[in-house]
Amino acid sequence: MKLFSENNIWNLLRISISFIVLWAFFDKLFGLGFATGSNKSWLLGISPTTGFLSNAPDGPLASIFNSLSGNIMVDILFMGGLLLVGSALLLGIGMKIAGYSGALMMFLIYLSLFPPENNPLIDEHIVYIIILIGLAIRSEKQKFGLGKKWSEFQLVKNYPILR
Repeated sequence: MKLFSENNIWNLLRISISFIVLWAFFDKLFGLGFATGSNKSWLLGISPTTGFLSNAPDGPLASIFNSLSGNIMVDILFMGGLLLVGSALLLGIGMKIAGYSGALMMFLIYLSLFPPENNPLIDEHIVYIIILIGLAIRSEKQKFGLGKKWSEFQLVKNYPILR
Protein backbone atom coordinates (compact mmCIF):
# COMPACT_ATOMS: atom_id res chain seq x y z
CA MET A 1 0.00 0.00 0.00
CA LYS A 2 1.44 3.34 -1.06
CA LEU A 3 1.17 6.14 1.46
CA PHE A 4 0.54 8.78 -1.20
CA SER A 5 -1.86 6.89 -3.42
CA GLU A 6 -4.84 8.72 -4.92
CA ASN A 7 -7.29 7.05 -2.52
CA ASN A 8 -5.15 7.83 0.52
CA ILE A 9 -4.86 11.49 -0.45
CA TRP A 10 -8.64 11.77 -0.90
CA ASN A 11 -9.18 10.00 2.44
CA LEU A 12 -6.80 12.42 4.16
CA LEU A 13 -8.55 15.38 2.53
CA ARG A 14 -11.96 14.05 3.61
CA ILE A 15 -10.92 13.50 7.21
CA SER A 16 -9.03 16.81 7.36
CA ILE A 17 -12.03 18.78 6.12
CA SER A 18 -14.29 16.87 8.55
CA PHE A 19 -12.10 17.99 11.45
CA ILE A 20 -12.16 21.61 10.25
CA VAL A 21 -15.97 21.57 10.00
CA LEU A 22 -16.58 19.62 13.22
CA TRP A 23 -14.11 21.81 15.13
CA ALA A 24 -16.08 24.90 14.06
CA PHE A 25 -19.28 23.22 15.29
CA PHE A 26 -17.91 22.21 18.70
CA ASP A 27 -16.11 25.53 19.23
CA LYS A 28 -19.34 27.44 18.60
CA LEU A 29 -21.45 24.98 20.62
CA PHE A 30 -19.25 24.91 23.74
CA GLY A 31 -17.24 28.13 23.40
CA LEU A 32 -13.88 26.37 23.53
CA GLY A 33 -12.02 29.66 23.51
CA PHE A 34 -10.56 29.53 20.00
CA ALA A 35 -12.74 31.33 17.44
CA THR A 36 -15.56 31.43 20.01
CA GLY A 37 -14.94 32.73 23.50
CA SER A 38 -16.06 30.62 26.46
CA ASN A 39 -18.71 33.22 27.31
CA LYS A 40 -20.17 33.14 23.76
CA SER A 41 -21.18 29.50 23.33
CA TRP A 42 -24.43 28.48 21.72
CA LEU A 43 -25.23 26.50 24.88
CA LEU A 44 -25.23 29.79 26.79
CA GLY A 45 -27.84 31.10 24.35
CA ILE A 46 -25.48 33.21 22.26
CA SER A 47 -26.17 33.10 18.53
CA PRO A 48 -23.32 31.38 16.66
CA THR A 49 -23.85 33.67 13.66
CA THR A 50 -24.16 37.06 15.37
CA GLY A 51 -20.48 37.85 15.93
CA PHE A 52 -19.40 36.85 12.45
CA LEU A 53 -22.32 38.08 10.35
CA SER A 54 -22.67 41.40 12.15
CA ASN A 55 -18.94 42.25 12.02
CA ALA A 56 -17.02 40.30 9.33
CA PRO A 57 -18.88 41.13 6.12
CA ASP A 58 -17.85 44.48 4.66
CA GLY A 59 -18.06 43.86 0.91
CA PRO A 60 -20.87 44.52 -1.55
CA LEU A 61 -23.12 41.89 0.07
CA ALA A 62 -22.49 42.98 3.68
CA SER A 63 -26.00 44.35 4.28
CA ILE A 64 -27.58 41.03 3.26
CA PHE A 65 -25.36 39.00 5.56
CA ASN A 66 -25.62 41.55 8.41
CA SER A 67 -29.42 41.21 8.26
CA LEU A 68 -29.14 37.42 8.74
CA SER A 69 -27.11 37.84 11.92
CA GLY A 70 -28.73 36.31 15.00
CA ASN A 71 -31.70 34.82 13.10
CA ILE A 72 -32.61 31.57 14.90
CA MET A 73 -33.31 29.71 11.64
CA VAL A 74 -29.94 30.77 10.23
CA ASP A 75 -28.30 29.61 13.48
CA ILE A 76 -30.02 26.21 13.32
CA LEU A 77 -29.23 25.72 9.63
CA PHE A 78 -25.61 26.78 10.11
CA MET A 79 -24.95 24.62 13.18
CA GLY A 80 -26.93 21.68 11.75
CA GLY A 81 -24.97 21.99 8.52
CA LEU A 82 -21.64 21.99 10.36
CA LEU A 83 -22.60 18.93 12.42
CA LEU A 84 -24.13 16.90 9.59
CA VAL A 85 -21.54 17.73 6.93
CA GLY A 86 -18.65 17.21 9.36
CA SER A 87 -20.04 13.90 10.65
CA ALA A 88 -20.82 12.55 7.17
CA LEU A 89 -17.31 13.42 5.99
CA LEU A 90 -15.71 11.83 9.04
CA LEU A 91 -17.71 8.60 8.65
CA GLY A 92 -17.53 8.51 4.86
CA ILE A 93 -21.32 8.33 4.45
CA GLY A 94 -23.66 10.50 2.39
CA MET A 95 -20.66 11.87 0.53
CA LYS A 96 -22.66 13.32 -2.37
CA ILE A 97 -25.06 15.34 -0.24
CA ALA A 98 -22.34 16.22 2.31
CA GLY A 99 -19.96 17.32 -0.43
CA TYR A 100 -22.44 19.46 -2.32
CA SER A 101 -24.13 20.98 0.74
CA GLY A 102 -20.75 21.60 2.39
CA ALA A 103 -19.58 23.32 -0.80
CA LEU A 104 -22.72 25.50 -0.75
CA MET A 105 -22.09 26.41 2.88
CA MET A 106 -18.47 27.33 2.10
CA PHE A 107 -19.61 29.39 -0.90
CA LEU A 108 -22.01 31.37 1.28
CA ILE A 109 -19.23 32.00 3.82
CA TYR A 110 -16.96 33.05 0.95
CA LEU A 111 -19.63 35.45 -0.36
CA SER A 112 -20.04 36.95 3.10
CA LEU A 113 -16.31 37.74 3.15
CA PHE A 114 -16.03 38.88 -0.46
CA PRO A 115 -13.65 40.29 -1.47
CA PRO A 116 -11.13 38.09 0.38
CA GLU A 117 -8.72 39.89 2.68
CA ASN A 118 -5.42 38.47 1.38
CA ASN A 119 -6.11 37.77 -2.29
CA PRO A 120 -8.35 39.51 -4.84
CA LEU A 121 -10.36 36.33 -5.59
CA ILE A 122 -9.28 33.16 -3.81
CA ASP A 123 -9.27 32.22 -0.13
CA GLU A 124 -9.37 28.94 1.79
CA HIS A 125 -13.14 28.60 1.30
CA ILE A 126 -12.65 28.22 -2.47
CA VAL A 127 -10.11 25.45 -1.81
CA TYR A 128 -12.61 23.75 0.53
CA ILE A 129 -15.31 24.03 -2.15
CA ILE A 130 -13.08 22.33 -4.73
CA ILE A 131 -12.20 19.53 -2.30
CA LEU A 132 -15.83 19.02 -1.23
CA ILE A 133 -17.06 18.85 -4.83
CA GLY A 134 -14.23 16.42 -5.62
CA LEU A 135 -15.32 14.23 -2.69
CA ALA A 136 -18.93 14.32 -3.88
CA ILE A 137 -17.97 13.39 -7.44
CA ARG A 138 -15.80 10.48 -6.39
CA SER A 139 -18.13 9.20 -3.66
CA GLU A 140 -18.44 5.87 -5.49
CA LYS A 141 -14.70 5.27 -5.11
CA GLN A 142 -14.76 5.87 -1.36
CA LYS A 143 -13.17 2.84 0.30
CA PHE A 144 -12.17 4.08 3.76
CA GLY A 145 -15.06 4.61 6.16
CA LEU A 146 -18.62 3.37 6.36
CA GLY A 147 -19.61 4.36 2.82
CA LYS A 148 -19.77 0.83 1.41
CA LYS A 149 -22.03 -0.38 4.22
CA TRP A 150 -24.07 2.84 3.99
CA SER A 151 -24.70 2.34 0.26
CA GLU A 152 -26.33 -1.04 0.97
CA PHE A 153 -29.29 0.53 2.81
CA GLN A 154 -32.50 0.52 0.76
CA LEU A 155 -33.11 4.23 1.39
CA VAL A 156 -29.69 5.06 -0.05
CA LYS A 157 -30.33 2.78 -3.03
CA ASN A 158 -33.66 4.56 -3.67
CA TYR A 159 -32.13 8.05 -3.34
CA PRO A 160 -28.62 8.10 -4.83
CA ILE A 161 -27.96 11.66 -3.56
CA LEU A 162 -27.61 10.03 -0.12
CA ARG A 163 -24.61 7.98 -1.30
